[in-house]
Amino acid sequence: MESTATLYIVPTPIGNLADITQRALTVLEQVDLIACEDTRHSGKLLSHFGISTKTVAIHDHNERQRAQWVISRLEQGESIALVSDAGTPLISDPGYHLVTQVREAGHPVVPLPGPCAATTALCAAGLPSDRFSFEGFLPAKGKGRLDRLSALAKEPRTMIFYESPRRVLDTIADIVEVMGPERPLVLARELTKTFETIEGQPAAELLAWLKEDDNRTRGEMVLMVHGHKAQEDELDGQTVKTLELLAKELPLKRAAAITAEIFGHKKNALYKYGLEQGW
Repeated sequence: MESTATLYIVPTPIGNLADITQRALTVLEQVDLIACEDTRHSGKLLSHFGISTKTVAIHDHNERQRAQWVISRLEQGESIALVSDAGTPLISDPGYHLVTQVREAGHPVVPLPGPCAATTALCAAGLPSDRFSFEGFLPAKGKGRLDRLSALAKEPRTMIFYESPRRVLDTIADIVEVMGPERPLVLARELTKTFETIEGQPAAELLAWLKEDDNRTRGEMVLMVHGHKAQEDELDGQTVKTLELLAKELPLKRAAAITAEIFGHKKNALYKYGLEQGW
């Protein structure tokens, strides 16, 4: 460990306790204090490994206020470990405001590698993993969820969501509505636990599969959505906006030719699109 007072970001297992790293155990044993999302939950983990370091609760509701207290402890030369209930802190878990304020105060923040449900699920999903977008939790209410999915409908990267058992059916139904019944999905639930399941099907088929057995909608879930595949003649937003702006200043045929040269589309397709829009 570093000799100066440091805030350590320590990932903890998402299920299987054997997934904790030796470095994480060393840090948790040697720091002066462990900041936990829930001290009772983390207490079980610490007890399992025989770690008696003092704990304090820092969660969504008190994080901003406790940040200055943490900084004062760092200023006194104490080192602190930040843990969430499971996985890597800050990834759909508390810690952002604390880390920001600690860094602004000039204290070192040292991250440890370790368990994260999003990347654990992705590497076994069979979906493109060279580029992906972590979207966290979707809005709980229907309209907000539909609006967010609509904004992501043409996202080309694999999208990773966290989802709850009580909302997963509604979420997939919305994906069917917004992105189509054939959009490939992979649902990973109870990762690293006894009933770990990773199931991939087109959206409508996955929805039907989940409805067949209530047990399939239990546990912690990661939902992954294949990115949008643009058709050869499909126009992206930037191309359309450029064509629209040029068509305001130039004849449509000329605007289509310039736009085609910039973006590599067929000018006839752009000209046809402009005519359909009344430009």
